[in-house]
Amino acid sequence: MKMFVGNLIYNMTEMELRNLFSPFGEVLSSRIITDQHTRQSKNMGYVEMAVREEGKKAIRKLNGKEINNRSLIVRKA
Repeated sequence: MKMFVGNLIYNMTEMELRNLFSPFGEVLSSRIITDQHTRQSKNMGYVEMAVREEGKKAIRKLNGKEINNRSLIVRKA
């Protein structure tokens, strides 16, 4: 299951994004979208999990969760 993750903090790494989702199951990939020219984060990314039900659980638990005063947006991509 592939999920969109928005409203990330600017300095979050792909490993930190992966670690955020890993308690809910196997994370196949995590990617933070960056500007082509500046390489700065666009505050969004994608996470892919191996099992659909684990992805649904991650959405329920992480959507709206505050990380460094920012509420995450997590939904099915």
